Amino acid sequence: MTQAVSTSITRRSVVAGLALTAAPVAVLAGAGNAYAQAQQTMPEKSLYERLGGVFAIAAVVDHFSDAVVKNPIVGQKSKNPQLREWHTQSLGRLPGLKFMRTLWVCNISGGPFQFTATKPGTTPLGLEEAHRDLRISPAEFDEVAAELGRTLDFFKVPKREKGEVLAAFAAHKNEVTAGYAAKRG
Repeated sequence: MTQAVSTSITRRSVVAGLALTAAPVAVLAGAGNAYAQAQQTMPEKSLYERLGGVFAIAAVVDHFSDAVVKNPIVGQKSKNPQLREWHTQSLGRLPGLKFMRTLWVCNISGGPFQFTATKPGTTPLGLEEAHRDLRISPAEFDEVAAELGRTLDFFKVPKREKGEVLAAFAAHKNEVTAGYAAKRG
């Protein structure tokens, strides 16, 4: 006796087949959606992280600080007697200044380090009292900012991060030049 093989397709077998085929697709789609949602909810990296953290920031600060000392407008040959004196007679303090500048940049860029001013001012980052006796003019401040820009270029800091660093620096111009303004006022 020969058994006939049924080749008929029932509705039930079609539904079962589609379910088996659709299950992996649904799992993959769900995984894709979960990945997309994770990407959307992941916070953007802080400026601190995008700059490369404390070691990269310290390297930039070290180079920048040395460049400021040699800068003809704001360094050892400055026409500003207070800046000239600091950059010739107070260089023993430069390592500490580099450390404080590194902490300041780490703090302002969203890093895990806390800057505390050695001479507290009116703002949390208190720069006016530390700079008051140097009587830094707005033009001298701008030259220091330009030196910072050249240093960021030397380290090939991307345009976006360079702009954010320079904007953070510029935001403190009035504090840093307060001593100059008081002298003139």
